[in-house]
Amino acid sequence: MKIFLECIPCFVNEAFNVSRRVTDDEAVQERVLRAVLAKASELSFSQSPPHMGYEIHRIIREETGNDDPYSEDKTHCNRLALGMYPDLRKKVLASDDPFETAVRLSIAGNILDFGVGILTQEMAASTLAETIRDSLTRPFAFDNLPLLRQAVEEADDILYLGDNAGEIVFDRLFIEQMPAGKVTFVVKGGPIINDATREDAEAAGMTSLVSVVDNGSRVPGTILELCSPEFRERFDAADLVIAKGQGNYETLSEVDRKIFFLLKAKCPVIARDIGCEVGDIVVSGDGRSPSAAKRAE
Repeated sequence: MKIFLECIPCFVNEAFNVSRRVTDDEAVQERVLRAVLAKASELSFSQSPPHMGYEIHRIIREETGNDDPYSEDKTHCNRLALGMYPDLRKKVLASDDPFETAVRLSIAGNILDFGVGILTQEMAASTLAETIRDSLTRPFAFDNLPLLRQAVEEADDILYLGDNAGEIVFDRLFIEQMPAGKVTFVVKGGPIINDATREDAEAAGMTSLVSVVDNGSRVPGTILELCSPEFRERFDAADLVIAKGQGNYETLSEVDRKIFFLLKAKCPVIARDIGCEVGDIVVSGDGRSPSAAKRAE
């Protein structure tokens, strides 16, 4: 997915909000904003939005010396999700279709996203509870659950690209519906917003369930050319890729391989690109992105 004009104000707002989170020093905030504005003036609109997200957070790290501004938020979300996990697991196992229920809950967890600027620790519990209720009953934006189910059954090697801390506890519910030996879970190579790292995977119990690897990158998504050679080799070798969240959609929706995107559409630009409404729960088409599938018609 490319950068749209509507993305530019979001870039500036993100830089301002994160700089204020890190420091009260207005001189530092000004340096961050000037550097981000200069970088934004050079960007190519053919790139994906997370290319700019990568630059924003690189600038913030360099100007403030804070390597992980969202550390407390990640810990909070992991604890919140783990507290809900036992009851949600019972709900999955007691449902008529555990696979579908687990997919819906995995997508519900995608609301734990501090990168879109609408979530705070104080809001997280109530927002998550409301999103769970909605996601268990809302129709999917595309009727692609049978295709995902078939792809999981047929694949011997599934690469599952995680998104946010806390959210990965909900991914665990879904992964528990697959043979554990099939799945490798992927986290980021270092802190970026509230995206999950190996430490979060350990806290969520993911490392005791399946193999966990990092992609060698600190991007809010998966920009393959910025990932490690080992991860790119692993990505190419997988039978099936399941990619969680908007950042992975933004960075991989043009990639020509079998990928299912699971997400909650929280941004109007992304919703328009996918062909759904803001608030929809999305399982992409036949292993291609919805936009790629439309281009192939």
